Amino acid sequence: MEEMSNFIKTIMMNDLESKKVKSIVTRFPPEPNAYLHIGHARAIITNFELAENLGGKTNLRFDDTNPAKEDVEFVEAIKKDIEWLGYHPAKVLFGSDYFDETYELAIKLIKKGLAYVCDLTPEETSKYRGDFNTPGIESPYRNRSVEENLELFKNMRDGKYQEGEKVLRAKIDMASPNINMRDPVLYRILYINHHRTKDKWCIYPMYDFAHPIQDAIEGITHSLCSLEYDNHRPLYDWVVEQCEMPHVPQQIEFGRLNITNTIMSKRYLRELVNSKKVIGYDDPRMPTLVGLARRGYTPESIKSFVKASGLSRINSTIEGDMLEHFLREDLKLKTNRLMAIFDPLKVVITNYEEGKIEYLDAVNNTENEELGTRKIAFSRTIYIDRNDFVLEKPNKHYKRLALGLEVRLFYAYFIKANEVICDNEGNIVEVHCTYDPETKSGSGFNERKPNGTIQFVEATTALPATFNLFETLVIDNPEDHRSFLERLNPNSWTVKTGFIEGEKEHFSVLERFQFIRDGYYVVDKDSRDENLVFNRIVSLKSAIK
Repeated sequence: MEEMSNFIKTIMMNDLESKKVKSIVTRFPPEPNAYLHIGHARAIITNFELAENLGGKTNLRFDDTNPAKEDVEFVEAIKKDIEWLGYHPAKVLFGSDYFDETYELAIKLIKKGLAYVCDLTPEETSKYRGDFNTPGIESPYRNRSVEENLELFKNMRDGKYQEGEKVLRAKIDMASPNINMRDPVLYRILYINHHRTKDKWCIYPMYDFAHPIQDAIEGITHSLCSLEYDNHRPLYDWVVEQCEMPHVPQQIEFGRLNITNTIMSKRYLRELVNSKKVIGYDDPRMPTLVGLARRGYTPESIKSFVKASGLSRINSTIEGDMLEHFLREDLKLKTNRLMAIFDPLKVVITNYEEGKIEYLDAVNNTENEELGTRKIAFSRTIYIDRNDFVLEKPNKHYKRLALGLEVRLFYAYFIKANEVICDNEGNIVEVHCTYDPETKSGSGFNERKPNGTIQFVEATTALPATFNLFETLVIDNPEDHRSFLERLNPNSWTVKTGFIEGEKEHFSVLERFQFIRDGYYVVDKDSRDENLVFNRIVSLKSAIK
């Protein structure tokens, strides 16, 4: 796979060349309050790939400074997602590892006269802060003495106040054109049990205070984040400088990646799960990494997609077809090709010996001979797809079976349709054909041209299977102003039942195949040998030209 090249890599290379840094150290800092989705893949891949390309390392650090929404379930899920993508953090760390040191640094800011305890309510704080056109107003508590602030902050830690009653704020500049610098909150009171520190703390640092401290402690050289943190960078630098951190990390922002017809909001994904519109975070329709894995997406395809989408200082939107393109490119040489029948129509070959089953040679992948060959069964009774047969040939472009017409069966023989058997309602339930034994695949027979080639499975050895077919969960429509839950695609999940070739004895979960003429499929986690379940990963046809 090609190395990643972008403006951030150029910055890193220049910093190495100028000896500004000795080696590259990055970090991926997710908040453990949800499952990761395809949008997070850009940040993961960017951090790990750039560090690896330049001989550096990447830490996984969980931003667990907001215990109200965090859970061990999400911690473990994120670890698995990163491992699934093929990355191995140099260290697995938590923001809570630094709670003691962060508290002491807050004390340092108070002693330097750069932080104070404020009694304004959240509503008053917002009003005092002003807006882009109006400078902020200083809090009436801004000029408390160092001694009073130290006592009040200690009381906050000791649980003597209610949530929202007091906060610790930085003392910077209420007239700053950057609203983030107008005395931002550094600590707030939360009486919530933390998933790691339990009830040790009832005050928790805000992200904008904790994050730069954590980066500095870990020796992060390049702190990569999304573009929304661009105007937070002055505060990031202020915290590092005023806390007198011995190591100075550099924050660099890049644009978010949006994908058409794809939900890229943790809140919306959580709403889908909680409202039971999906079966869970690993629903194959979900853009979560665990959902994409269950759907059959490969880590390699996601990496190729992210690298091809580029990295810039602006947010971008890319067609979902591009991701599917890289998925097909990755799967086409890796997967064995099997025959699967989704809407079975019974075919009886009347001139074939009853009770006889012969096994024919079949190629597993015509584009990759290293995948070898297999044996497929053939007998008097087979199943074909119902849409591969019509009573009368409709036009010259129809290349399938019809009465009086001859087609080739993949890896087998020519068959000719002679008669149909219908039920009481006139539905075709059986087609009677004859075969030509001289036309066996590989025999070199070329005396006449069949009306196309169709697939089949031998009836007595065929394995029953369930096929899950997926469409977009939510369709983008700028003119549709309903909520996203009201815009869910009712056809996003369709279930079909049929048969697949019966020569394979066992199917492993997440084993991928190409079903001839239909698409790529993966064995679902609910599949059993006696009850096979396949998820369609992607169709064969690509919209990318």
